[in-house]
Amino acid sequence: MNGRNLRQVGDRVETLIEEMHSIADETTRERAEELVGLLVDLYGAGLEKIVEILTEDGASGQRVLMKLADDRFLASLLVLHSLHPIDVDERIQQALEQVRPYLGSHAGGVEYLGTDDEGIAHLKLQGSCDGCASSTVTVELAIERAIKEAAPEVAGIEVEGVAQPEHAPALLQIQPLRHADARSDESAGGEGWIELAADSVPSPGTLRALDVIGVDVLLASVDGSMLAYLDACGACGSSLGTSELEHERLRCQACGEVFDVRHAGRGVERSELHLQPLPLLELDGRWSVAMPAGVGA
Repeated sequence: MNGRNLRQVGDRVETLIEEMHSIADETTRERAEELVGLLVDLYGAGLEKIVEILTEDGASGQRVLMKLADDRFLASLLVLHSLHPIDVDERIQQALEQVRPYLGSHAGGVEYLGTDDEGIAHLKLQGSCDGCASSTVTVELAIERAIKEAAPEVAGIEVEGVAQPEHAPALLQIQPLRHADARSDESAGGEGWIELAADSVPSPGTLRALDVIGVDVLLASVDGSMLAYLDACGACGSSLGTSELEHERLRCQACGEVFDVRHAGRGVERSELHLQPLPLLELDGRWSVAMPAGVGA
């Protein structure tokens, strides 16, 4: 079973558990819940024994345990049973290291302040992108996904340091990954994180316009970084797919306005203009993008 199927199985399990709570017959519901609990306890006990044996095996066993923890699926099981060899603080720090290169173009630095008694992870952003209407949601979504992947046991995430824009576009909370080519009437208009096709990534120094579940998206590869925007000029609304990158700058072929794609799509000559950035992160060698709610509907 590959990682994608595991995600689908996990989503299906959650759906079935939710449906189980709605069973009218109380006795049947209680027995179903007991069955689920016993199964979880059973494989949890087996996993605990495996970890115990590896721990007793010294350095070689610890290396094996760390290798198991590197697997996302096994790591989630280790976290579920409080068996992960790396504590939550270190895993959050590792997650932030992964997203810092992306945040650099939108917000600057990010500092982890710790997790409180209620399990809320607190972070502080530095050097925010002032004047960019979608910086807050872009940054928070990127951080939220990275931390949820690394430390799913946290109860929530609070981010300080970016002022909420007055008219920020509403973005959905993190949803399970779906394929960009899995188009349906229900998916049109944006549904959280969408996994992109493997051949959709542009080569270094170029752009690529693509349709993602009915939404026009522009990908830009700049100096080793991948960036995503809605494919619409911030001045005239025209597609930017036929434009060319000039280092970090992108000139609209229709109206001539220039935007800095490295700095959240800000207008170079008119700072009040900007492109709308989309969170874009790499997971297991595949890229996925988060969509604003209602776009393309």
